[in-house]
Amino acid sequence: MGELQSALDALATEDVHALTARQQLDGIRQLLELRNRIDAQLTRRVRTAELQQAPEDDGQKSMRSWLRGHGRLSSAAAGQLVRNGRALDHLPELASAFAEGAMTAEQVTVVAPVAKESRRAAAFQQGIDLAEIDRTLAAVAAEHRIEQLSRVVHHYLSRLDPDGPEPDPTDDRSLTLSTLSDGTVVVRGQLDAVGGEKLKTALESVVHADRPKGDERSRAQQTADAIVQLADNQLASGNLPFLRTVKPNVVVTIPADDLFDPATAPAAATTAFGSLVSAAKARMLACDGSITPITIDEHGMPLNMGRTKRVSPPHLRKAVELRDETCVFAGCGAPKYYCDVHHLVHWIFGGETSLENSALLCERHHTKVHHGFSVERDPDGRWRTFRPDGTEILIAQPLLV
Repeated sequence: MGELQSALDALATEDVHALTARQQLDGIRQLLELRNRIDAQLTRRVRTAELQQAPEDDGQKSMRSWLRGHGRLSSAAAGQLVRNGRALDHLPELASAFAEGAMTAEQVTVVAPVAKESRRAAAFQQGIDLAEIDRTLAAVAAEHRIEQLSRVVHHYLSRLDPDGPEPDPTDDRSLTLSTLSDGTVVVRGQLDAVGGEKLKTALESVVHADRPKGDERSRAQQTADAIVQLADNQLASGNLPFLRTVKPNVVVTIPADDLFDPATAPAAATTAFGSLVSAAKARMLACDGSITPITIDEHGMPLNMGRTKRVSPPHLRKAVELRDETCVFAGCGAPKYYCDVHHLVHWIFGGETSLENSALLCERHHTKVHHGFSVERDPDGRWRTFRPDGTEILIAQPLLV
C-alpha cells in the first residue's frame, strides 16, 4: 500500500500540461487499466471482509452499512460493490480479467445478475456449464463495449427460464429524489425495459419539439429540461390527482418586501417541499401564477388571507397564444403549450396584466429573461431579443441563390 501511495504521489506532481496529445491518451489508457485493477482489489477485499464479518469490529451490522459510513459511499454504490464481490466468487474468469485490468467495475455490475443463486440453480438444472458462460462473458467484456455486453447478458438471462412466469415490470422500478442543502434535487433510479422505453419516447418528443437555433445545451441538459417540461405540461393540464384535497401546484412562499424588491435576494422564498429559492425565481413563477396574499403578525401567525387571484386569466392567455403562437425568444419557437405568459414589465413593478404587456416564453427562456435577457415587441409586431449587455440576438437569414 505504501508503494502504491508513493506512485500516486509521483503522478500528482507530473506536469500533465507538458505532455503531447499522444502521451495524454496513452497515459489515460494506463490509468484506466490501473483503476480497474484497484477496483478489483477493493471488490475482493470487501467480499473477504464481508465473509469475516469484519464490520462488527467497527460496530456496524453489514459491509454495506460500513461502506456508507466509513467510505462515504451512497447506499446504491455500497450495495453494488458488495453484490459484485459476491458474484465474482462464482465467476473466476471474470474475476481474473478484472484483477488484470481488462474489464471495469461497471462491466462486473452488468454481469453480476448471472451469478445470483436462483439463476445458478436454473443453469444447473438445464445442464448449462456456468464455467463456459463465465469464459464467454469475460471475452465479451474484454473486447466489446458495455452496451453489447449488456445485450449478451440479457440474452442469456431471458433464455435461462423462457417458460417461467412473466416478471412484474414494477419490481425493477425505483426512483429516489434527494434534496441538497441549496435545494438542488438529485435524481437516482432505474426502470424496466418497457417503462424506460415509455419515458425515453416522451422525453425525445419534448427534446425534438424544442430545438432552437444556436442551442448549445449538452444532451444531458436537453434531457433534464425535457423532464421539467413534462412536469410543467402535466401541472398545467389540470389532470393530475388531487394532493391533500387540492390540485397540485408549485407553491412558493415569500415575504412581500422581498417580492417587491428588485434585488435577487437569495434564499428569500420557501417552496412547499422546504427548498429555499431566490426572490428572482419567485418573481419568475409569479409572472404567470396565482397569488394568495396572507397577512402575518409579529409572531408569524396568519391574521388574514386574501382571495387567490390568477395573474394571467384564461382569456388573456388565449389571446397571447393566438398572437404569438410560439415562444418569442429569438431562434426558439417552442410550441405554445410549453410556454408561460411573461409580463414584459412585471406586474409587481406596476406592469399591466394586458395583451400589450405579455409575451409567450418557454420555461428555459422565461428563466433567461428573468436573469438579464429581455424581449421587446416593435410597433409592427416583430419580436426582438436582447442580451444582458444590450446587444440584440439576430438570426442569420438564408442566402438567396
